[in-house]
Amino acid sequence: MNMGRILGRRRLLWVATAALSALLVLPARGGDRIRETAAIRETFDTLRDWEPLTFPKIPRHTRYRIEQENGNNVLRADADASASALVHGKVFSVRDFPWIRWRWKIEKVLEKGNAVVKDGDDYPIRIYVIFRYDPRKASFGQRIQYGAAKALYGRYPPHSTLNYIWANRAHSAPFLPNTYTDRTRMFLLEQGNAKAGGWVMEERNILEDYRTAFGQDPPDEATVAVMCDTDNTGERTTAWVDDLVVFRKEAGSE
Repeated sequence: MNMGRILGRRRLLWVATAALSALLVLPARGGDRIRETAAIRETFDTLRDWEPLTFPKIPRHTRYRIEQENGNNVLRADADASASALVHGKVFSVRDFPWIRWRWKIEKVLEKGNAVVKDGDDYPIRIYVIFRYDPRKASFGQRIQYGAAKALYGRYPPHSTLNYIWANRAHSAPFLPNTYTDRTRMFLLEQGNAKAGGWVMEERNILEDYRTAFGQDPPDEATVAVMCDTDNTGERTTAWVDDLVVFRKEAGSE
């Protein structure tokens, strides 16, 4: 499923960045402390900040719901030859908040899944960082292309996306272009079933990943999305996500 190409088919709810959440203070070496200031801190106690995203040509939708695990709320996604996503309603500045961290767990990878072919472009779980298109900073060709999309769908599609995936099989490259669009880069953070059934923590620098993948700085405004999709492979799987945080790190002292 190609998020970069089809997100423009549905009107996304872009809202102003809300007030920052409380500071999280972590110890560091040398007596210093690292402060984390979060733009998004999602513990999935509710889904009120998330908007469902479905696709016109895909009749079966992934089911997302909150589930308790050992007294803690987590997001559960069940896909059965289906595809849909959840998009967070809060927009943040990538330059002000360049870090993202989350933990995820899968039941299993998809046997037919393969990141280098269109028919295999399904994953048990993936996290998107979606960058907003800014016509003021676009080339003439981009303004024509994105203007036509806006006229058709009523909203600009994303400028570009970073896609952090739990890949179904091993690949030698750390990231790959999406098979549907050159505006999406997929970082293969986990590969295969070796860690299936257990929680895995991930942390990425969005700015560094974008510069590595695209060779330039990203647009400043972005939001995040969660997706579990099996519409291409026709398979069934379940995955979980929790503790998704977009933040910045600040050095402090005791």
